[in-house]
Amino acid sequence: MKPSMACGSLLLLTWFAVLGFLQAVTLEVRERNSTCIKAELSALFSITYNTSSNSRTVQVQLPNTTTVDGTSSSCGSVTAGIPWLVATFGPGHTLGLSFSTNGSLYSVAALMLQYNLSDSSIFPEANSSAVVTVETASVGIWAAINTTYHCVSATSVVAGGQTVTFSDMRLEAYMPGNDLSSAETICAADQAHTTTLTPTTTARTPVTPTPAPTPPGTPERGTYSISNSNGTVCLLAQMGLQLNFSYVSQPQNKTVQEFFNLTPNMTSSSGSCEASRATLVLTQGRTTTLNLTFTLNSTTNKYHLSGINMLANWSDMTAPFSAGNTSLDYLRTTLGRSYMCNAEQTLAVVPSFSLNTFRVQVQSFGVTTNQFATAEECQMDQDEMLIPIIVGAALAGLVLIVLIAYLVGRKRSHAGYQTI
Repeated sequence: MKPSMACGSLLLLTWFAVLGFLQAVTLEVRERNSTCIKAELSALFSITYNTSSNSRTVQVQLPNTTTVDGTSSSCGSVTAGIPWLVATFGPGHTLGLSFSTNGSLYSVAALMLQYNLSDSSIFPEANSSAVVTVETASVGIWAAINTTYHCVSATSVVAGGQTVTFSDMRLEAYMPGNDLSSAETICAADQAHTTTLTPTTTARTPVTPTPAPTPPGTPERGTYSISNSNGTVCLLAQMGLQLNFSYVSQPQNKTVQEFFNLTPNMTSSSGSCEASRATLVLTQGRTTTLNLTFTLNSTTNKYHLSGINMLANWSDMTAPFSAGNTSLDYLRTTLGRSYMCNAEQTLAVVPSFSLNTFRVQVQSFGVTTNQFATAEECQMDQDEMLIPIIVGAALAGLVLIVLIAYLVGRKRSHAGYQTI
C-alpha cells in the first residue's frame, strides 16, 4: 500500500466519522451462555483490485449488519485451539481476529481479511471473481488481562497490501465476565494526545511486577545547534538525554521497560526556527527519533519546552512505538537568557514515556554570536546551592553558641574567688 493511499484512508475515515457515517458494530463470541470475546468498533477497509484496464482502490465500511460466524469463532481451549472472532458481512466478506495470551497480557495474534471480488456492488468491473484472503501477524493490539483495550484514535493495519483502519475501538478477550471490563488499557495513540498523567491500566487481579531494569548510567552530554536560512545559529543545546519508555517485546511476548541513552556521536540533529516556535529533531540511526518543540510567549517574554514526541522502531517491537505530548511546560526561562540545570530531571510526557535530562543548557530564542546568553538556573540547582549555605550557617551558629557558653561559664568561675 502506498503512503498516499494509507493517508487517504485515514482522511476518509475522519471525514466519515465527522459526518456520522461510520457506525460502531458490536461483535460477541459466546460459548455455553458465557461471553469470552467482545468488540465494539468501527472499521474501514481500503482494498485495491484489478480491472481489465487498470487498478482501483475502494473504501468499504464494516456495516452494522455484520454478524459473528458461530462456526468459525471460538473461545479457544485445549481441544478448540486458538480463540477467534470471525465476523461476516455481505456476500462472502470476512474479518477475523485471533488472540493469544501469556497470562498477564493478551493480544491480537493475527488479522485475517477475506473479500469476494464477485461482489460487483463493491468491486465493479473486477477482472476476477475469486475470494481473496490476506493475513498479517503485525497488528499491535494488546492489553493487560482482565482489562478492556480502548483506542479512540484511528489505527491502521496492513495485510497483503490492503488496509484495515479501526477507530473508537473497545475490545476484550479471555473475559472473566459477560461484559467489557471497566478497567482499561489505553492505546499508545490515545496516550500521545493525553495531557493528564493518569494510570492507563488497572488490573483487577494482582500481578507480580516485573523488576524494573537498571538504567544504563548517566548519558553523555551532547552539543546540538540549529541554523536558520541565512546560516545564523538560532537554537543551541547541550544536554544528556535518556529515554524511559515501555513497549511490547515480540521475543518476550510481554511489556518491557527500557532505558535508552542517546549517544551524541551517533545522533544527527535537524529542526527549524520561527518567530514563536523552534524545533529540535534528534535522530539516532534509523530507529529512534526525538522531537523537542519550544514555544515563545511574546506577551510574557518567556519561552519553554512545550512538546516532546518520540518514535522508536526496533527489531524486537511488535509495532513501532510512538508517544508525545504538545501541552507541556518544562525548561521555562526568559527571552534573552538561556536555561541551565545540572541536576537530573524527569520530564513526564505520557504514562508510557518520560524523558530524563542531565546537565542541560538550552537557548531556543534570542541566540547571538553563536553563544549561550546568561543562564537562569533551575530551582533544583538553586536548592542544591542553598543546602550547603544553610548547613554552614547552622554550624557557624552552633560554634558561636558554644563559644558564648564557654565565655559565660568562665566568667562565673572567676567570680567564685575572693581576695584575702
